[in-house]
Amino acid sequence: MALQPLMPKATAVWLVENTTLSFSQIADFTAMHELEVQAIADGEVAIGIVGVNPISNGQLTQKELDRCQSDPKATLKISKSDMPIPKARSKGARYTPVSKRQERPDAIAWLLKNLPDLTDSQLCRLIGTTKPTINSVRDRTHWNSPNIKPQNPVILGLCTETELEKMALTASRRVERANKKAAKEAARKQKEKKQSMVKSDMQSVITESVAEDTPLGEETPS
Repeated sequence: MALQPLMPKATAVWLVENTTLSFSQIADFTAMHELEVQAIADGEVAIGIVGVNPISNGQLTQKELDRCQSDPKATLKISKSDMPIPKARSKGARYTPVSKRQERPDAIAWLLKNLPDLTDSQLCRLIGTTKPTINSVRDRTHWNSPNIKPQNPVILGLCTETELEKMALTASRRVERANKKAAKEAARKQKEKKQSMVKSDMQSVITESVAEDTPLGEETPS
């Protein structure tokens, strides 16, 4: 079985945004369909997914990237990486190995920076952390704050790309619904304001009309 990038879709996002590789080359490297790569370029899929640089995680060399960018017919060859491959977890509460727990603050910092729409509850479910820990990383009161370096939780082996993508999509849809609701409410208030102004203007016209029709010295009937 041919080697594939640790995070195929996120890698494809980065390659689309940062290289001149063809859709075919990116599709071949990430084991995706060429049309799916094109959809990423068109902004139709992978919304909310942060691109992952395959060079920085050791799965592609700059030399190899340059070679394929200069030759549209060339095929990218993945570099062997010692990065841990996350395994799909079973149902139930997430258990984080003791050896990985010290890396959770790095993952939290990365998620807060790159996926700010995720709720604290989503972060807890995604990487098996707690809200107090999230808050301490967010406000920089964590005991190890000086040494925290944002790192992708997938690369750290704390979750899978599918889980991360699902959370990002859920958050994106929640924000979209909230924005639509806010826009609808703003439109309703604007409509009410206009109706109120029209009603006020009409009342002013009626008052002025009555005043003009009243003979001098006579009072306007009540």
